[in-house]
Amino acid sequence: VRPAAAAAPGVSHTVWSVASTAPVGALFQGSTADGNHVCTASVVSSKGRDLLVTAAHCLDGGTDGLVFVPGYHDGEEPYGEWKVTEAVTGPRWTEDTDEDADVAFAVVGSSDGERIQDVVGAYTLGVAGVPGSAVTVTGYPSDSDTPITCTNRAGTYTDSQWVIACPGYSGGTSGSPWVTADGTVIGAIGGYQRGGDTDDVSYSVRFDAGTEALFQLADR
Repeated sequence: VRPAAAAAPGVSHTVWSVASTAPVGALFQGSTADGNHVCTASVVSSKGRDLLVTAAHCLDGGTDGLVFVPGYHDGEEPYGEWKVTEAVTGPRWTEDTDEDADVAFAVVGSSDGERIQDVVGAYTLGVAGVPGSAVTVTGYPSDSDTPITCTNRAGTYTDSQWVIACPGYSGGTSGSPWVTADGTVIGAIGGYQRGGDTDDVSYSVRFDAGTEALFQLADR
């Protein structure tokens, strides 16, 4: 799945076409009716066709009652709710909450016999992102029922983290995927200050060999 055509670089806008961002969704603690939207996640291509990638801090509370709602928009669930059944985080996060390890994978159960990847598509995991690459970041602010999206260039914050300037990425957008033009996800909002200390500048762990190893552990 490739991201939809974007507006001018560094300009955030509301996503109106659900189909264009179908692999991206909101993570809720409980149902959408409960209104407890905690983070964002996206479907990543896997053998099991059942994996999400997000920020590790989004899964600190465990998976009990956690559901993924892809394409969530104005209270509607065009692709249903998918129960998160397992969280896979690395030891650097679970033992030390190392901000350079703020990435995780989550397994979701099937729904009516279908796997989530077959329903909404998926992004390809990328572990060799190039600084300066244009990426589209799509996420769900917790104070909104609609996602926002923004395209800009991924800058280097540290050897282990990306940084991007896009306004409006407030609480709830943690875990939002950083997707290149060919549909490769090279990051997810998290890392420094769990994604940033202002709404207008966001950070991400730079997906690398360690991310690939965590992915392989989850995809079994």
